[in-house]
Amino acid sequence: MRAFNRFYTNLIGALDYSRHLHAPYTLTESRVLYELAHSPRTDAADLRTELSLDAGYLSRLLGKFEKDGLVDRSPSERDSRRRRVTLTARGRDAADLLDERSREMVGSLLASVPAGDRPRLTEAMRVIQGVLTPGAERPGREDVVLRPPAPGDLGWIIQRNAEIYAAEYGWNTEYESLVARIIADFAGDHDPDAERVWVAELAGRRVGSVMCVRDAAPATARLRLLLVEPDARGLGIGDRLVGACADFARETGYRDLVLWTNDVLKAARSIYQRHGFTLVAEKPHHSFGADLIGQDWRLALHDARPER
Repeated sequence: MRAFNRFYTNLIGALDYSRHLHAPYTLTESRVLYELAHSPRTDAADLRTELSLDAGYLSRLLGKFEKDGLVDRSPSERDSRRRRVTLTARGRDAADLLDERSREMVGSLLASVPAGDRPRLTEAMRVIQGVLTPGAERPGREDVVLRPPAPGDLGWIIQRNAEIYAAEYGWNTEYESLVARIIADFAGDHDPDAERVWVAELAGRRVGSVMCVRDAAPATARLRLLLVEPDARGLGIGDRLVGACADFARETGYRDLVLWTNDVLKAARSIYQRHGFTLVAEKPHHSFGADLIGQDWRLALHDARPER
């Protein structure tokens, strides 16, 4: 975090803000002008709290602004013991100039960022702000969207399966190779009317996926590669993905939906059971660098739909 702070403050010129914006104001002075420009009824106490400034320092800064004709100070309408601070016409011109130069600086910074990377950059900023804001409202299950795969999504499924299962279960590259073959088979030759991939998206970010493909057995579909990002678990995304897969298989005319998993994947197995899957076989095996017990599960699609 300290390394990032050093990188970013240097990138935006925070240590020499006035020179970076070609303006006669420090970073703190600019922040005060910004708050005043965007909060038309502001008391000095509000500024002190919002910007975490020392009362004496803020008082001297406002005194300087008042002397320069940038602000007016008067008794607050809410409390006569408080001082209301408002920008003068000259102060608003100064704030507008700072705002314009800030936009130009950001535009110049983004000009070197490829257009395809800009959504990823802004999403990363939203994540950092949300994680570090106490009590921030986080997206809920109603914000989850299931959609077809877009360019780059199939590669993401391979990458995230490999990374998550390595981190959580210690699986080696054998698993990544298996996932890559499954994805390559789907991408190279699949029936769009009978096979499908869903990507779960939350606040513009990919957080899960699942596949429904034709199995070798007659009238049978196979659920593959159910995945939910660790930080998005608990929102019912796995249930939504499995439900979408089962509904699609049922509506397409398959009689059965099957899947293969391993006994260590307890959370996924709980989802399958909630949707009516039953365990039909299991067998020990050594794969992905680990001793595992593989399991075959089956859902008879002509049975009543499970409650969700």
